[in-house]
Amino acid sequence: MAIEKMKRLRMVAMADDREELLRRLQHMGCVEIIQPEADPDDPLWASLTRPEAGGLAAAHEEKNQAERALEVLKRYAPAKGGLLAPKPGVQEGDFLDEDQARKARAAAGEVNGLDRRLAAIRAEENKLVAQKAALAPWLGLDLPLETGSTGQVAIQLGTLPAALPMNQAEGEVRAASELAQLTEVSSDKDARYCTLVCHASGAEAVLEVLKGLGWSRANLREWTGTAADNTARLDGTLKSLEQEASSIQEKLSSMGALNAPLRQLSDLAGVTISREEARSRLMDTGQTFLLEGWVQADKWPALEKELSLYPCACEVSDPAPEDYPQVPVRLKNNLLTKPLNMVTEMYSLPAYGTLDPNPLMAPFFILFYGIMMADMGYGLLMMLAGAIILKKKKPGGTFGHLCGLLVLCGITTFIMGALTGGFFGDFLTQVVKLTTGGDFALPALFTPLEDTMMILVGAMCLGFVQIITGMAISFISKLKNGQVLDAVFEEVTWWVVFIGLGLMIGGITPIVLAVGGVMVVAGPVIQNQGFGKITGIFGSLYNHVTGYFGDILSYSRLMALMLAGSVIAQVFNTLGAIPGNIVIFLIISFAGNTLNFALNLLGCYVHDLRLQCLEYFGKFYQDGGRPFRPLDLNTKYYEVVK
Repeated sequence: MAIEKMKRLRMVAMADDREELLRRLQHMGCVEIIQPEADPDDPLWASLTRPEAGGLAAAHEEKNQAERALEVLKRYAPAKGGLLAPKPGVQEGDFLDEDQARKARAAAGEVNGLDRRLAAIRAEENKLVAQKAALAPWLGLDLPLETGSTGQVAIQLGTLPAALPMNQAEGEVRAASELAQLTEVSSDKDARYCTLVCHASGAEAVLEVLKGLGWSRANLREWTGTAADNTARLDGTLKSLEQEASSIQEKLSSMGALNAPLRQLSDLAGVTISREEARSRLMDTGQTFLLEGWVQADKWPALEKELSLYPCACEVSDPAPEDYPQVPVRLKNNLLTKPLNMVTEMYSLPAYGTLDPNPLMAPFFILFYGIMMADMGYGLLMMLAGAIILKKKKPGGTFGHLCGLLVLCGITTFIMGALTGGFFGDFLTQVVKLTTGGDFALPALFTPLEDTMMILVGAMCLGFVQIITGMAISFISKLKNGQVLDAVFEEVTWWVVFIGLGLMIGGITPIVLAVGGVMVVAGPVIQNQGFGKITGIFGSLYNHVTGYFGDILSYSRLMALMLAGSVIAQVFNTLGAIPGNIVIFLIISFAGNTLNFALNLLGCYVHDLRLQCLEYFGKFYQDGGRPFRPLDLNTKYYEVVK
C-alpha cells in the first residue's frame, strides 16, 4: 500500500500516427498527457504550433445532441433498469464501431427533430389560445370584424371600464349625438365590450365623450368574418395541431429501444472529448508532434512494447525531488484500505514521494466509527446495505468506496454493539416485556449508561495511541529525510515526557520526567539563535502541552456519540412501550430508530473524519498531491470491456 511510482514521458512521433497513437494510449489508460513547458531559450520552440481544436467542439456538440435526445426519451420512453442495476458492459470494438455511432447520430437527430416540432406546436397552440381568448368577448357580435366606417357612418369596437354603469355610458353618448348608439356585447370583471355606431357628423363629439369615460378601441381589424367564425377556424387548427402532437408523442413513446445506442453515443462522445483535450496539449512541428506526460512506472514496459510498433522516440525518467509537486498521485491500496480513498480525497491527496495515509488510517477510522455507532442492529443494516449495493450495482469511484466503507464500519459497529448489548437500543428488552411480561437483556461486557467513565478513559487512551502512532510515523519520516535533530527534539522529547509522567503518576520515579523537561528546553536552545532561543522554549511548551492535551481530549467524542446514540434509541423505545401495545411500539420504535440511525450515520462519519484529519494527520501528513488523470475510456453509462 503506497503511492504508485510515476515516470516522466517525452515522446516525438510522426504527425500521421498522432490519432492512432492517442487511441492506443487511451486504450491502455496509463498516461496522463500534460502541457509541455515552454523553453524561450530554445530556437526550435518558436516553430512549434498547437493542433487545430475543431474536433473538440464537434465532440461537445455530439455529446449535447445525445444527452438532449436522452432527456426527451426520459419523458416519453424512459429506459428500464432498477435502482441497483450495474452499468452494462460493452466490448471496446463494439463501443468504438463507427457504423453504430452513425446510426445513433441519426437517431439523436430524429428524436431532437421531433422534440423541436413538438415545441413549435406548443408555441403555436399557445398563440392560438391567446387569439381565442381575445375573440371570446365578441362571440355574441353578429358582425364581421373587418367591418369599418363609411363616409356616412362611423363604426368602432371597444371597451369601457367594468365599473362604469352601462346606462350612464349610453346616456352620455345620446347626449353627445342623437344619431349614435352604444351597445354592450359582453362584459367581465375587467371591462365592458361594446359596439359604437354613429353618424359621421357626430362621431368626433361622441368619441370625445367616450374617451373621457375610459374608452379603448379594440384592435380586431386583422380578422375577417365574425368572431364565432374565426373561433371555429381556430378550434379546427388547434385540433389538427393536437392530433399532430399526439402522433409525435406516440412515436417518441415507441422509441425506447434508442436509449441504449444514444447512451453509447454519449459515452463515445465523452471519450472523444477526452482524446481531443489531450490532443490540444500536444505540440506540432508539421511532420512530427511532441507529447509530454506521466506514465505509471509498472505500466511502462507494456507501453514501451506498444510504442515500439511506431516510428517514434521516447525518453522516460524518474521525477527529481524538486519535480514532486507537479507529479500526479495515484494511491495503490488493497481491499481493506481502498474504501478510505474517499476520506483521503475529501481531505487532500498526499504529496508525491510521501506516505500513503490509507493503511495508517484504516484501522483507527473503522474502529472509531464502530465505537461511536455501537449497535448490532445498525451494524447489520450497514453491512447489508453496503454488500447488496456492491453486489448488485458494482459501483466505482467515490460511491463504490462509500459502500465498501459502509461494510467495514458496519462490522465494527456490530462488534461494539455486541460488547455493549445494543440491538436498536433496548428493542428486544421492550419486545419481550410487552409480549410476555418477562425481563430480558442481551449480555454485555459494558454499557454506555453504566460504564460512562470507563468508556471515556478508554476513548482517550485510544486517542493517545493514535497520536503516538502519528508521532512515530513522523519520527521515521524525518529520519529518512535526514532531519535527525527535528526528530529528536520533536517526537523523542515528548515521548520521554509522556513516559516520565506515567512513571511519576505511578510513583516510580520523577527522573525521567526531569530528563524530558531538559530536552524540551534544550531543543529550542540548540535549534534557534538569539532571542529565538527564549521564545522557542515558551512556544514549544505552550504549543505542545495545549496541543497534545486538546488532541487527546478531543477523543472524548467517541464516548459522547456512543452514549448519545444509545440514549436516543432507548428513549424512543421507552416512548413506544408506554401505551402497552406492541403495534404502537413497533411504529414508534421504527420511526425513532430510523431517525437515530440516519443522524448517527452522518454524525459518526463527520466526527471520525475530524479525528483523522485534524488530530492524526496533523502529526505526519503532507498533503498537496493532485490526482492522476490518465487518458482513458471514462464513461457514464457503459462499462467498456477492453
